[in-house]
Amino acid sequence: MDLRTLGHEIAERLLPDAAPATGWWVPAALLVALVVVALPPAWRLARLAVTIVHELGHASVGILLGRRFTGFVVSADMSGHAVTVGPRRGFGRVASTWAGYPAPALVGAVLVQIALHGWAPTALFAALVVLVLSVVFTRTLHTLAAVLGTAAAVGALWWWGSPVLTAVLTLAGGVFLLLGAWRHLGAVIRRGGRGDDPAQLAALTPVPGWGWTLCFAVVLAACTWWAWTALAPHLLDLI
Repeated sequence: MDLRTLGHEIAERLLPDAAPATGWWVPAALLVALVVVALPPAWRLARLAVTIVHELGHASVGILLGRRFTGFVVSADMSGHAVTVGPRRGFGRVASTWAGYPAPALVGAVLVQIALHGWAPTALFAALVVLVLSVVFTRTLHTLAAVLGTAAAVGALWWWGSPVLTAVLTLAGGVFLLLGAWRHLGAVIRRGGRGDDPAQLAALTPVPGWGWTLCFAVVLAACTWWAWTALAPHLLDLI
């Protein structure tokens, strides 16, 4: 394959296309996401994606607000942390600390919208670029392996996946991130500690930890509603 042909192949995979017609693939994607979130063995492995998006959410907002992103870690227990350097207090620190829990829900809702409107290949390429760029910020071998493994899976789907398979897995990934965001928030509500984001935000602001948890829940609910506005017409068409 020469460079011109390669460039043509890449361009074809970047352009949006018509999403597959409403059919079995929509409930199939929902079922896949529900099974992965509900089954403990599958969740223990797949929650890695939620953690990566969570940490990159901290980093992205921190960078946008002038903080310097120095790296992130995903631990063997699938927890993680990202480090941004800047003022110890102030709006930038609060916003970057806040951004973690909403990030998977927002990305999930965007993926649902994208999958149902023909933009799945473009979104997969964007995700691949973000993952590849984030490799330089990994700080442990486990984190490096997690990011590279996720990037390889996304890249393989983008390059070799059929339109239906790409739409199914993008939709399933979006619903999974949404549900995973709720599950992560539920874990914090049940057994949150001093190191969790609501507690850190309470230390940085006059707002108590439960107020920040409520704020996260409102944002997650808004993202879920937005995703549902795209899903509902497709599900109603199948009934």
